[in-house]
Amino acid sequence: MSSSNSSKSGKDRAVYSEFGNATNSEALKRSVPDLPANQQQVRVETSRSGRKGKTVTIVRGFQASPETLADLLKKLKTLCGAGGTAKENELEIQGDHKQKIVEFLVKAGYKAKGSGG
Repeated sequence: MSSSNSSKSGKDRAVYSEFGNATNSEALKRSVPDLPANQQQVRVETSRSGRKGKTVTIVRGFQASPETLADLLKKLKTLCGAGGTAKENELEIQGDHKQKIVEFLVKAGYKAKGSGG
């Protein structure tokens, strides 16, 4: 009996895997529904907590793919003339631009509202 023969025939010799087969990456991806703009409830708020006193405008409530969010983020950064980032279906724009962003999103077809004080 040759144990080296059995190791050559089977590439993956894992006995147990908690999260399934890692080679099937398509099954592991989270599906994010890319809803049309008019079906999304979006909230725009300003925040300073945890940012050393710097004000940022946060846009929450998107149900869109990362590519769509990246495109929208680029448009908002250009509109406001400020930097920003996308984090977990949220967009953060540096500075207080709540009114401008709400107006832009409403024109783009989103159901956007200002939130907070």
